[in-house]
Amino acid sequence: MSVVEIPLWNLATAYLLLLIPLALFLYLGAHRVRETLVSVVRMTVQLLFVGLYLHVVFELDHPGVTLLWLLVMVLVADASILRGCGLRIQVFAFPLFFAILLGTILPALFFTFLVLRLDAPFEAQYLIPIGGMILGNCLRADIIGLQHFSENLKKRESHYLLCLSQGASRTEALRPFFRDALQAALGPTLASMATIGLVSLPGMMTGVILAGADPGTAIRYQIAIMISIFSGTALTVFLAIHFSIPRGFSPAGIPHPTLSKSS
Repeated sequence: MSVVEIPLWNLATAYLLLLIPLALFLYLGAHRVRETLVSVVRMTVQLLFVGLYLHVVFELDHPGVTLLWLLVMVLVADASILRGCGLRIQVFAFPLFFAILLGTILPALFFTFLVLRLDAPFEAQYLIPIGGMILGNCLRADIIGLQHFSENLKKRESHYLLCLSQGASRTEALRPFFRDALQAALGPTLASMATIGLVSLPGMMTGVILAGADPGTAIRYQIAIMISIFSGTALTVFLAIHFSIPRGFSPAGIPHPTLSKSS
């Protein structure tokens, strides 16, 4: 069983589906037509570029090139999180980068080394898609976690300062905010895990089935990747907040007034 190819002309017909949301926007007077068209064009150009690049990466199949591509993906995710949360680059760029890098690479290598037990664990065909799926979920969770941590701290700053004044260390006073941010960030992934297979067929399972594998193999892949995604997401959110605290707070535990661009 082989994958059914999609010729360029057939792919072009898929764009006709855009007439539905565009017509709804025009009918309701929603000012999203231009934004939608720009987003679709960007998506198309970016995916075409990535497709060409991945073709070269898969042909070379060199560990250095594979890791370099993952590094680029992490850098882009880092910039997206900084922009999404409105955080200052000079304060949070490096802590977030290392948090995302560790939270993505460790589960991805665990998957290829110990779950798949590949002869070549750095094989681009496996490491890049697996790392990309983990990274995409880490990106969304980091934005949720950091925003929740920051907003919760602003709302309850008096409580936090009271804990410090009563002798609590910075770590002890921040633990409730840490806990709430982690729970908020992991909530969507937990909800997805609880309903997976019942509400929808997830991405990896669908891809493996379309590639010609039997459903049993696809299910095993999906279980392994969901565990990797959840573990990587938890690690990334924890490290992102943990690494950012020394730059966001004084040694005495007082929040710096210039954490965000809007400050």
